[in-house]
Amino acid sequence: MSLSACHCRGMHSDFDRCYRAVQAKDARFDGWFVTAVLTTKIYCRPSCPARPPFARNVEFFPTAAAAQRAGFRACKRCRPDASPGSPEWNVRGDVVARAMRLIADGTVDRDGVTGLAAKLGYTVRQLERLMQAEVGATPLALARAQRTQMSRVLIETTDMPFSDVAFAAGFASIRQFNDTIRAVCDLTPTMLRRRAQERFGDDAGGRGVLSLRLPVRTPFAYEGVFGHLAATAIPGVEETRDETYRRTLRLPHGSGIVELTPHPDHVRCLLRLADFRDLPAAIARCRRLLDLDADPEAVIDALSEDDQMAAVVAKAPGQRIPRTVDEHELALRVVLGQQVSTGAARTHAARLAAAYGRPVSDPGGGLTHTFPSTEDLSDIDMRHLAVPKARQRTVTTLIDALGTGALVLDAGTPWDRGREQMLALAGIGPWTAEMIAMRGLGDPDAFPATDLGVLVAARHLGMAEDAKSLTAYSERWRPWRSYVTQHLWTTLEHSVNQWPPKEK
Repeated sequence: MSLSACHCRGMHSDFDRCYRAVQAKDARFDGWFVTAVLTTKIYCRPSCPARPPFARNVEFFPTAAAAQRAGFRACKRCRPDASPGSPEWNVRGDVVARAMRLIADGTVDRDGVTGLAAKLGYTVRQLERLMQAEVGATPLALARAQRTQMSRVLIETTDMPFSDVAFAAGFASIRQFNDTIRAVCDLTPTMLRRRAQERFGDDAGGRGVLSLRLPVRTPFAYEGVFGHLAATAIPGVEETRDETYRRTLRLPHGSGIVELTPHPDHVRCLLRLADFRDLPAAIARCRRLLDLDADPEAVIDALSEDDQMAAVVAKAPGQRIPRTVDEHELALRVVLGQQVSTGAARTHAARLAAAYGRPVSDPGGGLTHTFPSTEDLSDIDMRHLAVPKARQRTVTTLIDALGTGALVLDAGTPWDRGREQMLALAGIGPWTAEMIAMRGLGDPDAFPATDLGVLVAARHLGMAEDAKSLTAYSERWRPWRSYVTQHLWTTLEHSVNQWPPKEK
C-alpha cells in the first residue's frame, strides 16, 4: 500500500484502507490514525502485534486525543501514544496543521487556547470547530493527551515524585493527574513505573537526566541530517562526541542540554532540563530538528518517478531535512552564512553566542552557552561581528523585525506569509528566504535554486545549467523540493555528508 498514493488527509474516514493497514500490521501508518476496539475499549497503533480485531468491532480515530475523548484507553502492549507524529501536519500549511504544530510545541500549556487562537488569527470558537471537525478533538483535549504522554515519560524514565511529575506535566492537581493516568493507561502511576522498571531496567542517563527513545519512520538515512548538524555546529552551543550530537536548548522556562544518537529505527535522546515543564517543548523541538515525523515512503515514491532523481534517492533513501530547535536562531544563522564558507558562518555565530548567549553548565562536555534570543541581541554591538557593513545592517534589521513582530517565524507561521515578510526586509533575498522556509518553517516544498551546492549537483546530474532553468525543471518534484535539496547536497564531497565527522 503506497502512502504517497493514498492521499492520507482524513485517512481515518476510509475504513477499508485503514483496516487493511491494521491487518498487515504496517508500521508505516503509525501516527496516521489509531484503531479503537469497541469490545475492549482499547485503542492501538496500526502495527500493534496483537491479533487484529474483527472489522465489526473496530472504529478509527485521527488522533489519540479523539479516541480518549470517546472513552477508549491506550493499549499497554503497543503504546500508541509513543508512535511517531503524523507527517500530515508537516506537509500542510492550513490552520489545523499550524495549530497542531503549535500544540506540540506547548503553546496551549503556556498561553491557553485563547493564546493559540490569537497566534492563528481565529476566535476560540472558530478554532475549536475546525479542530473538532478534522481531528476529532478540541485544542484543549489535544493538549491534555500530550500532557498525559509527557507524564508517562516522566513516570517511566525518572524517579521524580509523582507530585512533581503531575505539575511538571501541567496538571492542576494530583487528583486530576491520578484520574487521567488511570483512565487513559488503565494503570496507576505506581503500576506504570513498576512495569517500566521490570521491562526496561534502569535505563536512565543519570540523575537529573531523562533517557528517551524518539521513534522514527523508516527508512532513516540519518547520516545526512546528522552530518549537516555536525559540520555547521556552533562551538560552545553545539558539538559532537562519540557519534552523538549535543547542543544547548533555550526553552520557555529555562535552559537545557540534549544528546541525540542516531540508530536505524530511532534516535536515543538524553535530556537535561532546568525545568521539567519544558519537556513537551524540548521533545517537539528535537523531533523537529531531525525531521523525525517525515513520511519517507511518500518522498521516495514521488521522487522516484523522475529518472534522474530516482538514482540519487536509491543511494540513500529516507533523507531528512536538517531543521532547527529555534526559528529565530536559524534565521540569524542563515543571514550570517550569506556568501561565506561553512567555517566562517560557524565562527560568526560562535562570537554572537559567546558575547550574548546565556551560560550553561555542562560537566564533562564542551557546551558553554545557549544561542542568544532576539531580546538578548537587542543592544548588539556590531564589533563582535567581523562581517561587511551591509551584512551588519541585515542582521540588525532582522533582529528588529523579529523583536517587534514585523517578522513572525514560529511553528504556526504560514509558509507564504513568512516568505513575504522576509523578502520585505533589506538584505534578505530568495536564497535566504528559501533556506529559512525549508529549515526554519518546515516547508517541504521550499527550493533554494540559487544555492551553490544545489546548482553544482544539478549540473553534474545534467538537470540544468542555471538557477532559472533549474527552477523550471523542479516543478516536477513538487511538493517535495526541500527533500530534493537534501538529496542533491548528499551527492557532493563536503563535510555536511560526513557522519560520524572526521577528526579535526
